[in-house]
Amino acid sequence: MTTTTLAVLVPLLPFLGAAAGLLLGRTAPGYVRPLAVLPSLTSLVLAVLVAVRQGGGPAIDSQTELTPTGSVPIELALHIDGFAALVAVLVGVVASCVQIYSTGYLRDDPRYPSYAALVSLFTSAMLLVVYSGDLMVLLVGWEIMGICSYFLVGHYWETPEARAASIKAFLVTKLGDVPFLIGLFALATDAGSFRITTVLGTVASGGLHHPTLVALLLLAGVAGKSAQFPLHTWLPDAMAGPTPVSALIHAATMVAAGVYFIARLLPVFQASSAAMVVLAVMAAVTMAGSALAALAQDDIKRVLAYSTIGQLGYMTGALAVGDRDAAVFHLMAHGAFKALLFLAAGVIIHASGTNSLAVMSRMKGLRDRVPDAYWTMTVALLALAAIPPFSGFFSKEAVLGAAEHVATGHAEHAPGAAGWIVLVSGLITAVLTAAYATRLWLLAFRGQGAEAPDHGRQPLSMTAVLWVLAVPSLVFGLAYGTLPDWFDGRDLTPVLTTSVLGTGLALVGGLVTYGAWRHTTAMAARVPLGAVVAHPDADAGTVEAEAIALHASAFGDVAYAPDPADPGRLLLGPLHRHAAVGFHLDAVYSALFVRPVRAGASLVRFLDREVVDTYVRGAAALPRWLGAAVRRAQTGNVQTYVSALLAGTVVLVVAALLVATGA
Repeated sequence: MTTTTLAVLVPLLPFLGAAAGLLLGRTAPGYVRPLAVLPSLTSLVLAVLVAVRQGGGPAIDSQTELTPTGSVPIELALHIDGFAALVAVLVGVVASCVQIYSTGYLRDDPRYPSYAALVSLFTSAMLLVVYSGDLMVLLVGWEIMGICSYFLVGHYWETPEARAASIKAFLVTKLGDVPFLIGLFALATDAGSFRITTVLGTVASGGLHHPTLVALLLLAGVAGKSAQFPLHTWLPDAMAGPTPVSALIHAATMVAAGVYFIARLLPVFQASSAAMVVLAVMAAVTMAGSALAALAQDDIKRVLAYSTIGQLGYMTGALAVGDRDAAVFHLMAHGAFKALLFLAAGVIIHASGTNSLAVMSRMKGLRDRVPDAYWTMTVALLALAAIPPFSGFFSKEAVLGAAEHVATGHAEHAPGAAGWIVLVSGLITAVLTAAYATRLWLLAFRGQGAEAPDHGRQPLSMTAVLWVLAVPSLVFGLAYGTLPDWFDGRDLTPVLTTSVLGTGLALVGGLVTYGAWRHTTAMAARVPLGAVVAHPDADAGTVEAEAIALHASAFGDVAYAPDPADPGRLLLGPLHRHAAVGFHLDAVYSALFVRPVRAGASLVRFLDREVVDTYVRGAAALPRWLGAAVRRAQTGNVQTYVSALLAGTVVLVVAALLVATGA
């Protein structure tokens, strides 16, 4: 079987699994789980074979014209180079782990068949984006992921939070997709083709007429899809969906698509220095702002959501300094440990019956209830904090090293200003990342108070995949010596100065947070929680809000019940209140966009009902009155009808005589 045939099967198999799962979900429920897991596993095996055959050598290109479209044809094209082959393997690994995990996590969910089918379709769409050599075909996968995220985030549509989150995710990403589509058309107009290789050739020859405008239009779509400032607000709210969906979206699909797109078309952005600086500023604000917000969150999944936004900021920062290899390296390392973090969080939520770190901090012995999640999450958090020798250390330091090269003038493929912006913000974010990672670990696993509830051991399908993902989280970074074969020969060895500085700052952030936790634990008057009863649907990601409400009034804040032993409150001080709500960006958007749109809609509704409908009702009134008058004359009395007939005849005769006499 040729490599091209294998590559076609990689996205096709999950798509067929999704179609079969939707068709057989109700009639043959016994086939749902095999149809969810086996296509993803098979696709993973084929993606590995494609990567081995590609081997970091010349790109594999294949195309066939779908249909004649005039001057700019649309082709079903494949373009598989080294980093595309590796990213496809990452997607296959994470998707397979999510499908296996979901068989236990959602084992009692009546909507599991549709959920599993949508996850398979989600996977297929991302693989289409990764392998596509045509921008229009890539756009198809891009938009399919958008609609899949809408349905999966809103999986628990009975809750208002899930409904609102799904709508918000869809609208915010579509807000970015409109200029993104315009940018694609402008790019294809200049290149005369949607083929990626043709577009890159046009850029290399200087044939792109308006590079800054095109780059900024494309960047809007990337900001929406990859949850970058200012279109990142949908991602924390998307935590209302099932936890395995969060793992899939954050680790290998959806948000990774925007970063992958820039990496694929990086020369387009490099053609404009202004666009590179804008990308650097966007990355810097995203990194630092999301890290501060993560340090103030109480929901464990929202901490990880803001963490994802920040790590994506590192990736876009690497792209802003023109280093595609460092960006994709961090994309892959992050995919492994972020999927592990979310799936381990799902196990913790399953065991504790709550998403709240404030409640978990009052549970003694939670780590003994979930030993698999405890050890594997510890590995993942160390990777997230970029502590050597975990994978995040190598990938994050590759980003900082690339920024240092540009900032100090040792590389000229990006503006020096972009290098300084990314380097400074990246170092600041390194401190904050270690701080919120340490805080999460302490509050989740070092709680004091009532004994944690015992709901028995979690299903093997949920715990086994944690150890599978722990392996790359631990050792993937050590593979940097072999990755240059796939990454254009780029040496990804961390730069000594930035690696020492970055690691030192991470250790400082962790130690300061630990000291703050010890101080607040010793000084705060702890409020006993009492017995914590887990919600029966806790394994479906439900937050047990009643547990916090029991003691919320003690802190004078019913809407947000903080833990007085939370080190984040001490570290952030007055900033904590603002960081906890994402620095009020949603409120700003509501004031600038939502309220004016609603006011406009209310005005249109008023004009429609009170003005337009008034004319319609007036036009109908006269016929209605005439009809009423005629209806009263229809009495059904024959004598009345004869009398009226005679009276009418007399009137006509008299009128005729008068006319004749007058003549």
